[in-house]
Amino acid sequence: MTVTADTNQHYDLDPDIFGQFLDPLRKYSSALYESESDTLEQAQRTKLRFVADRLGLTGGERLLDVGCGWGSLILFMAAEFGCATTGISPAPRQHGYIAEQAAARGVADRVHTRVGHFEQLDLPAKSFDAVTLLGSIVHMPDLDAVFRRAKTVLRRGGSLYVSESCFRNAAARDAFDTRAGTEFVRADIFGWGDLRPLSDLLTAAENAGFSITAVDDLTAHYHRTIEDWIGNVDAAAERIDAHRPGLAAQLRHYLEIANAGWGYTTKHYALTCRNAR
Repeated sequence: MTVTADTNQHYDLDPDIFGQFLDPLRKYSSALYESESDTLEQAQRTKLRFVADRLGLTGGERLLDVGCGWGSLILFMAAEFGCATTGISPAPRQHGYIAEQAAARGVADRVHTRVGHFEQLDLPAKSFDAVTLLGSIVHMPDLDAVFRRAKTVLRRGGSLYVSESCFRNAAARDAFDTRAGTEFVRADIFGWGDLRPLSDLLTAAENAGFSITAVDDLTAHYHRTIEDWIGNVDAAAERIDAHRPGLAAQLRHYLEIANAGWGYTTKHYALTCRNAR
């Protein structure tokens, strides 16, 4: 079986690069736009409140974010909802950045991170009220193992939120999984990754024993998010290339590939599940 790399090579880049084209929270997943005038920052904060709503957060919950990136979700939930948060990431650069941000925002006592892979780390059973995976399950080869692990660490009645880009169906996966654009993303950006149809995620969630409570189609929102990122890359190209010549063009190419497939070969969904029993 294919296994995940020790880290996602994309996240080995200097954190400043991401600060050049992401929103101030450095949230690297789909935003949620409520109006034509929304800025990227507004839309990303709206998305985080949407996640909190889907999870049923009211304040003080224990939350685990798998693939926590630059900490946008755990920092937000700790500050806005008083949650005790734990983030998991295999990328060492991210942990120092998150610790600095938690201290600067006065939430260091509520934000913790662990280096490693969700499937391998020692996590107590039933120790979390909510688990999130925003754009991270694509890097995990065994869906059944991930959903079973999520159910194990959730208390009874706890919620799981998974958002992921998916092939629109199995036929699209067969046709496009080995195309040049897909291979470029794997070889030059992410390393290992596997887009699946939504049906694969639903089956794995059901097999693990979850009750599915919501499926949201966020495809149009991700398209607009990436358009905003591309605009930011173009505006900051000189500063990005100062880190490595040609990096801005590489990032732009990756983002253009992602945006070209929406609705045709790919969709972006949010799946909410409950550990009902």
